[in-house]
Order: sequence, then structure tokens, then C-alpha cells
Amino acid sequence: MRRFIGSLLVAIVVAASLAAAPPSGAQDEDAHLPMIFVHGGLGSGQQFESQALRFASNGWPAEFIEMFEHNSLAYPASEDEVWGRLDQAIADLLATTGAEQLHLLGHSQGTRVLQGYLSSSPERAANVASYVNLDGGSGGTVPESVPTLAVWGEGDPSREVPGATNVRFAEQGHTEVVNSPETFVEIYRFFTGNEPQFRHVVREPADQIKVSGRVQLFPENVGAANATLEIHQVEPTTGYRVSAGPAATFELSGNGDWGPFAADGNATYEFAIVRDTGVHHVYVQQFARSNRWVRILTSEPGGLADSFWEHGDDHSNVVVFRNKEFWGGEGAASDSLMLNGQEVLNGATSPRSNRTIGIFLHDDGVNGQTNLEEPTAPFGVSFLTGIDIHLPASSPPDATMAVVTTPRLGSGTEAICTPNWASSTDRISVQLNAYHQLVNPDGTAAAGFPNPTCAAAATVTPEAPAPIAAPAPAPRPATPVQVTPRFTG
Repeated sequence: MRRFIGSLLVAIVVAASLAAAPPSGAQDEDAHLPMIFVHGGLGSGQQFESQALRFASNGWPAEFIEMFEHNSLAYPASEDEVWGRLDQAIADLLATTGAEQLHLLGHSQGTRVLQGYLSSSPERAANVASYVNLDGGSGGTVPESVPTLAVWGEGDPSREVPGATNVRFAEQGHTEVVNSPETFVEIYRFFTGNEPQFRHVVREPADQIKVSGRVQLFPENVGAANATLEIHQVEPTTGYRVSAGPAATFELSGNGDWGPFAADGNATYEFAIVRDTGVHHVYVQQFARSNRWVRILTSEPGGLADSFWEHGDDHSNVVVFRNKEFWGGEGAASDSLMLNGQEVLNGATSPRSNRTIGIFLHDDGVNGQTNLEEPTAPFGVSFLTGIDIHLPASSPPDATMAVVTTPRLGSGTEAICTPNWASSTDRISVQLNAYHQLVNPDGTAAAGFPNPTCAAAATVTPEAPAPIAAPAPAPRPATPVQVTPRFTG
């Protein structure tokens, strides 16, 4: 009888341990492995920022999370160079963290990079504990030794990675599926065999936030050089600087790295890339928690962005960017984006099929008119659109421009207010977060991102750059679609 009872107890313990074991390829959540994300076409590490913040919110060491970036326009001709740098990035991260293996994640074109990389040699595959394939590389192969999760968004439901765990979110866009909380839960579960404590980004105390990252050229992902990054605190309802000098200054010498910067979580900031030829003013939403993955996207004067628009003393040129598609013409499922009270998204300017994540707002033809009946340059370039809107400007600025968005599946309206810088001397970008819901450390819903009522006119005088000659714009392409190939994932 004792022998029977002992055998029964052993069987119960073994069965319980098997039931509690993580799925194949996963490990207990206390054994956090490092991870590297590879972006898609015309993308950057910014595409994974939302998920990195969610992993950090769930206790994943921030230094274990890296983004690998390359010039997507040069791939696959650059394959050898990209794979060689990826070898080094993996070796460096394993050495830094002391781990024997890591997770790899790729999106769209990045899935083709990683599928090829993993299949290129057993030695490379041996470094990888698991792989996540995000909306790309359908039908591609991954070595059987590497457990794989394939996550798909809208599109052909027959797409799959053979042998992988294939999960589908039919109502999520191509880039949205990288950043969504639903995808995060699937990835976390796949990595650990457990549910995350938080599916949304957790707010940290406003006085404990440190941020860092890179200033890099779009779309080459080369670090900015021969420039200075100034971080200015600005008044949230005007966008005007609250003091004469910057809160921090970083010289950009080639790799574009900057930081760390001790940010106030209750403050609003402008990131100014200062060159001899002009200033690029980048406005971001408030920081909810520490973030080492901030990417400030810019381009050289006379570069790709300047081929899409004209400069002038009386109008502003603005790029609004978000790593979640802007849908127009989708009824209740649409996003809203208003510039100075004018709704600019519709089924013509940003159709769902365009997968728009970058919007170039400018006075097409410099005629002082607004035309929202059809898109303009760079519409036809993957993931980008142009909208013809006249945004009155002055040098120095004499008013405030209101950028107000109501994102689908968000927690309310979000706004950023900027000075009306003239495009003859200055450029403006507004970088919006791809995540919209925040929670407190106890799991309760936290206040979302601010929605200030932007002032109609400036109440203070901004710090204006010294007068400089505007760079000569590059010739605009006759057919924008020829600038770069269409990425289909």
C-alpha cells in the first residue's frame, strides 16, 4: 500500500509539473532573455518602441531589448553587410547580458532578413531561443530548431509560416500589428509561457524618467552628423519654449546617439536638430516612463523630404508620423487628424489600403490654397501620403499651430501645439505614439496623453534661429511611386 501511495504521489507531481511547463521554445518569465527587433521597409527601431515599453512595464530589463536598423532601400543587395552586422549585434548583446541565447523579432521586410539569416547556418540558429515573424515572409522557412510565432494582420488569411504557431488579427493594419497590445500578449506568452501582468504601458513617477536614443536620417537609418540636438521644454498650449536656453544639448557626431536626459513626465518637449542650414523642430508627446529607444527622425536638407514640397516664407511644412496606420474614410473605424481645426483625413488623402504612417502636410504648388479631394506628393511611396493644406506661417513665428488627433481604439483626443515656423528656414515634425492607453502601477487606468487647447496666437516670443538662406529644394519627382519600391511585407 505504501509503495502504491508513493507511486501515486510521484505520478501526481510529474503530471502537475508537465501541466505547468511553458510551451516548447519558451522559458519561465523570471529567466528573461535578451531580444533584438528588425524593422520593415522604410521603418526603424521606432516600430517596436511600444512593445519595448510594455516589456519594460512587465519587469523585462530595458538593456535586454535592442533594435537593429539598416537601410531598407538597399536590401537585399546589402544582405551580406546586414547579416554581418547582425552577427555582431547578437554577439554584443549576448556578451553584455551574459545570456546564451536570445529572441529575434522581425516585421515585414525584416521577416525576410531574419528568415534568410536563421536558415543560413546552424551556428546562427543556435543562438536563437525563439523567433517572432510579424506580418511578412509568408511561406518562408525557419529551421525546426527555432520555435516560431507568426502574427498576421489584415490581408490574405491563408498566409502562414509552415511549422510556426500562426496567430491572426484580421482588423489590425500591417504596422499596427507590430505595436498592438493584443500582439504583445501573444509574444509575451510565447516567450515565457505566462500571461503578462500589464498589457498596456505603465506610468512611472514623473520625476524618475530618463530618456535616450538616436537621431537618424529617414529612410537610410544612418545616424545624424554635423548637427546639434537641443532639447527644449515648451509651453503645452503654444509649443513655444519656456526659457531662452535648452534643457539639454548633445553634439551629433555620426552615430546619432544622444542621452540620457532626465525628463519631467509632466512636461512637453521639442527636439531641435540644429544645422548651419536650418533647424528641424520635432515635437513629441509627453514621456510616460523611462525610454531608451527614442528615435528622432530627420533628413538632410535637400534630401528625400525636400523633394516632396516647396519652401516659403508664408507657409509651414509639417510631417506627422505614427507607427500605426492613419485610416481615413472608414466611418467609425477611422482616425481623425485635424490641423488648425481642419480635418485632413478622408478616403482620398489616406485610404486604408495606403497603410499610411507618415503624412507630409504642405501647400502644394505654393498657391495659398487647400485641396483635400486628392492626395499629393509623396502619395504612391510606400506608407506615405501628402496632403495639400495651406498652414500660415511667419518668421519668427507669430501664432500657434494645432495638431489634434483622435486615434481609433484610443482613450481620447490627443493634441500637440507648435509654433508656426516658416518653411523657408525651419521644418516641423510631430511624432505621435503608436500606443494610446496607459495604466498605473496598480493596474488601474491612468490618464492618457494630454489634449491641450492650442492657443490661437502666441503669448510669448519664441527663440528664433538666426536668419539663414533656405536650401535649394531638390527637383520633385514627376511620379512619386518611382522613388522607392512598394513594400508588401
